Amino acid sequence: MTSSSGRENHLAGETSPYLLQHSRNPVDWYPWGPGALSRAKAEDKPIFLSIGYAACHWCHVMERESFESDAIASLLNASFVSIKVDREERPDLDEIYMTAVQMLTGQGGWPLSVFLTPDGKPFFGGTYFPPEDRYGRPGFASILARVRDAWSGRREGIAAQAAALTEALAATPPVAPAGRRVGVTESRLAAADLAARFDHEWGGFGGAPKFPPHGALALLLREHAASGEAEPRRMVETTLDRMASGGMFDQIGGGFARYSVDERWLVPHFEKMLYDQALIVPVYVDAWRVTRKPFYRRVVEQTLDFVRRELTGPDGELWASLDADSEGHEGRFYVWTPDEVARALGPEDGAFAAAALGIGAVGNFEGKSVAHLPRGPIDEAEAARLAPLRERLRQARESRERPATDDKVLTAWNGLMISAFARAHQAFGREEDLRSARRAADFATTRLTSGDRLLVSWRRGRAHLNAYLDDYAFLARGLLDLYESSFDRRDLDRAARLARMLPARFGDGAGGFYFTSDDHEALLTRTRSSYDGALPSGAGVAAEVLLRLGRHLDDRALAEAGERTLAAAAPLVGRMPSAFASLLHAAAYAEGSVVELAIVGPRDAPETRALLDVAGRCYAPARTIAAHDPADGPSDLPLLRGKAQVAGRAAAYVCRNYACASPTTDPRALAAALGEGAC
Repeated sequence: MTSSSGRENHLAGETSPYLLQHSRNPVDWYPWGPGALSRAKAEDKPIFLSIGYAACHWCHVMERESFESDAIASLLNASFVSIKVDREERPDLDEIYMTAVQMLTGQGGWPLSVFLTPDGKPFFGGTYFPPEDRYGRPGFASILARVRDAWSGRREGIAAQAAALTEALAATPPVAPAGRRVGVTESRLAAADLAARFDHEWGGFGGAPKFPPHGALALLLREHAASGEAEPRRMVETTLDRMASGGMFDQIGGGFARYSVDERWLVPHFEKMLYDQALIVPVYVDAWRVTRKPFYRRVVEQTLDFVRRELTGPDGELWASLDADSEGHEGRFYVWTPDEVARALGPEDGAFAAAALGIGAVGNFEGKSVAHLPRGPIDEAEAARLAPLRERLRQARESRERPATDDKVLTAWNGLMISAFARAHQAFGREEDLRSARRAADFATTRLTSGDRLLVSWRRGRAHLNAYLDDYAFLARGLLDLYESSFDRRDLDRAARLARMLPARFGDGAGGFYFTSDDHEALLTRTRSSYDGALPSGAGVAAEVLLRLGRHLDDRALAEAGERTLAAAAPLVGRMPSAFASLLHAAAYAEGSVVELAIVGPRDAPETRALLDVAGRCYAPARTIAAHDPADGPSDLPLLRGKAQVAGRAAAYVCRNYACASPTTDPRALAAALGEGAC
């Protein structure tokens, strides 16, 4: 028996759409906080902790099957204190308890289901549980009964398990040898590891399911540029071609789904996350810079147009995600039959579009078709013919019931997306992309703050939660990328303010970074940021920001803080370099080959724009760029100090290792100075 209770539980006052989805469950849910934790201690009850997110398909399934069940709610309410957490708002909790479940079971995922002692120590857990016993596996009701009975009769065993897990969670990383830092050697080892795992037919690394490997691809592009070898580039192009030809890329509306359930990138898990768009776009931008493939530019522009259309709020804020489900079924909004295409486009255009997009009578997903490009990337002529038909199909699709939008605004993810918009503008010059970056940056720096501190999440006028390392590092990098696109000094200053807080509030004293600040809520353990996951490592991005700003501002304290991070990470990176792509990218800014580019000229003059366009088209994986309009008076930035126009014309200065070549006013000469093959 299921129920949607008419009485609200303790989640009713939250802002997270995921928590609000559960606010009328018969389960007496609490948000994480003193109310739930003190009740568990006072009543000596174990805690049932459920962690998920709004776009999670199996989270919805477990809610329908178990959390809306009066019988299961009765078991939970009688013997447990139940806490529901949105992992996107509380990645600190998710990291701790996901690691615990992985230690217990060898696997993880969402929904995450964990049982804790009243003082927050985990002792048992898993992911999705069906409501009843199936195929020899216990259902959720049986598990609740077993945990209840163990809590009553075998408390000593639970205490021992919880203590052992807590001790393992608190283990500290190895100490780096003095003077050793990650760099070129580890990057080459990472590229070799990726090559060993590469899927030569379909791209990507390993088998199904396949997630977009943005960090790995960026690393391989850098390796290609550094070594001149063709194989890293081939791996990148194969993967990018296959990903954007498959159904994981929305061929009709643009944007990428979170992952592919098969090795061919064909059938996606249909949820669309802001962070995936933000992390994939810069890789396609850089791949375009290296290859000049028009296909890559189209993918970038279609993805950014999707974000602007479907994940952007009225004040420029960027929303978190679109659900996988609509009408109670995964993917229903996105799939087609040939008849549906013909009704939308007419018989002739419909036949062409269905063939071009692989929409057939048999289908490839539950009797319908996920649109894809069956022959791979299409040429410009076919793309031009298909473009208006794609738009008509998109408009026809809007008559369907849309997947739900998680419209909370996350500081970290907005920072990533600001970078994506800004970097695309640098390469392609679309003003709408720069405007999107600017609006999101202005929103984040005004609405997601409290005094000089950042907050994690905003929704409908309310911002809350003490920000994490990722919030500071990702937003600082977004502002730095925005500065290098618009050259508004305010963005550089804002980035520097955030960067100076990184070692002060998150540093561990040895060069590493904690995920939470020094004044954060006391949790079971204070986790460190290290390897990349679905998001880049906050420590890696922090190191990049510190090193880049150190060069922009000629600030040795900032640069040395970044270098200490590279040294502190050396023992971990040495074990599996390919898991640390963001740290290895940061390491490029500590090498002597960093390009420092200064452009001086009237802001709106065509000759200035021509020099900036060359800089934007060139692939330079480790670069700092500053520009200045002489009409604004002298600049105090070290990179611009003493630099002027040449004979009244806009001029570019290319510097390496703090030494500058003679300035040039010729865009072709600038391209040559930036390096053979870079432009």
